[in-house]
Amino acid sequence: MRIATWNVNSLKARLPRVEEWLGYADADVLCLQETKLADKNFPTMAFSALGYDSAPHGNNQWNGVAIVSRVGIQGVTTGFGADTVDPYEGDARLVAANCGGVNVISVYVPNGREVGTEFYERKLVWLDLLHDWITVTYSPTDPVVVLGDFNVAPDDRDVWSTKTFEGSTHVTEPERERIRKLEEWGFVDTFRSLYPDDKLYSYWDYRRGDFHQHRGMRIDLVLATPAVADHVTWSVIDRNGRKGKQPSDHTPVIIDIDWP
Repeated sequence: MRIATWNVNSLKARLPRVEEWLGYADADVLCLQETKLADKNFPTMAFSALGYDSAPHGNNQWNGVAIVSRVGIQGVTTGFGADTVDPYEGDARLVAANCGGVNVISVYVPNGREVGTEFYERKLVWLDLLHDWITVTYSPTDPVVVLGDFNVAPDDRDVWSTKTFEGSTHVTEPERERIRKLEEWGFVDTFRSLYPDDKLYSYWDYRRGDFHQHRGMRIDLVLATPAVADHVTWSVIDRNGRKGKQPSDHTPVIIDIDWP
C-alpha cells in the first residue's frame, strides 16, 4: 500500500497538479492539507473519476484537510470530538478514517506564527490535544499512521540553517518535545528511520528562490505505529511536486508498506 501526504496550499488552485500527481505516483491513500475548501465545494467527483473515495473536512477558504483513498474509507471522524475544547475550533485541522485496514489521520498543525504569542501557545495546546486524543482513540499496537503538515522540524537536521531559524517557531524545544512525546507513545518517524541524513526537506518558502537554493525544512511527517512502520519498504520526498507552474510551497511525502 502506498500512503502519501501533501499540503497543497489550495486544492482549488492545484487540483490539476494533484490529479497529474496521482496519475504518476500511484498512491493508494493521499492525505491533503490546506485544501481551503468547504466540504460542499470539495471536488469529490474529480477524485471519484480517478477511482478514489473522499473524506474532506473543511469549513471555508482557510485550512482544511482531507483523505482520498482507493482502498476504501470507513469510520470517518473529524476533530477531537465534541467533549474537547479545541483552541483552534472551526479551523478543520484533523480528519481520520480506516483505509484498507490502516487507521489514517490527516493533520494540519497550527503554524504558531511567532514565539511568545497566543497563537504559539495555542499551537502547543493543540499538539497536546492531538497526543491525548490519539492515546484515548488508539493503542500503540494498532496500525495507525498520523501524517500531514506538522509545522515542526523535529531536529536540527530538518532545517537548512539553524542560525536562520533561531528563535522562530517550528524549531523550538517545546514544539519538538511534543513530537517526541508522540514517538514515546509509539510512533516512528518513518521517513527519518530510512534516511538519517540531513538536508532532506519537504517545504521551501516561495521567497528568495529558496527551493532552488535548497533552503528548506522537513515539516511534513509520516508517523506510524510499529504495526505499520515495521512493514515500510520505501519512502521518498517527491521534489517533483514542488516544481513546475504554480506549485505548492510543500511537496508530497510517500511511504510504501508491505500490507495484506
